Amino acid sequence: MIDTSLLRINELMVLLYALSVLLYFIDFLHSNRKANVAAFWLLSIVWILQTVFLFNQMIVYDRFPVLNVFEGLYFYTWVLITLSLVLHRFIKVEFILFFTNIIGFIMISLHTFAPSNAISAEVSSQLVSELLLIHITMAILSYGAFSLSFVFSILYIIQYNLLKKKKWGKRLLRIQDLAKLDHMAYVLNVIGVPILLLGLILGVIWAYIKIQHFHWYDTKVLGSFMVIVIYSFYLYSRIVKKWQGKTVALLNIASFLILLINFFLFGSLSRFHFWYS
Repeated sequence: MIDTSLLRINELMVLLYALSVLLYFIDFLHSNRKANVAAFWLLSIVWILQTVFLFNQMIVYDRFPVLNVFEGLYFYTWVLITLSLVLHRFIKVEFILFFTNIIGFIMISLHTFAPSNAISAEVSSQLVSELLLIHITMAILSYGAFSLSFVFSILYIIQYNLLKKKKWGKRLLRIQDLAKLDHMAYVLNVIGVPILLLGLILGVIWAYIKIQHFHWYDTKVLGSFMVIVIYSFYLYSRIVKKWQGKTVALLNIASFLILLINFFLFGSLSRFHFWYS
């Protein structure tokens, strides 16, 4: 049986991995050197923890741990991280760590939370429950970021209309300038999109493990991916199409309304959300 402390190390790796991918996403959008460096060191810590775990398994089983899918997923993730770090060190290919480690994050999540013969039924059940908890927590965190972004866009529209109608007064002075409001709405969406995406990945993994007849066409599943698509389109419009001002603020408001529809309406129509645990 795998020691509980080692399972906790795996859970820590997933969290560090998620934060690393988030920082690489920020660097991908903005060429943020500080985010890139922080993401690299987090990924390096994940690699060290993985290596320790891998050697521990070799000692425990007295063999190289690749004889089943569970072990193979772990070794595959370790290879991905190792190769990406080596390539980054010697070739300096931009964004290779970001895209490679999205795959790695999915694999390490499957390894950590999927049931295995090497884990007792009690521990396996606990891990699946914790996986659902992490999925819900990440979704709520992203919703929080999107909600604040929505508020900034609402303030942008109010300020825009006050300026357009030349209604000078205390209300105008108390609201931040348009550029600041627009920037804050954008930054919060940059944070919210990768967190929601990672949460959805973990949610799909949980569904495949826990639900006997999981369907991709479930209303909540489709609605959640609709939310990630429209917010991704928001980022695409800002970065590639260079949309700004009132147009992108209205798009952000519409995106949040779709999020609310997904949360309240599609959630109530789902076959498994709110009833499985």
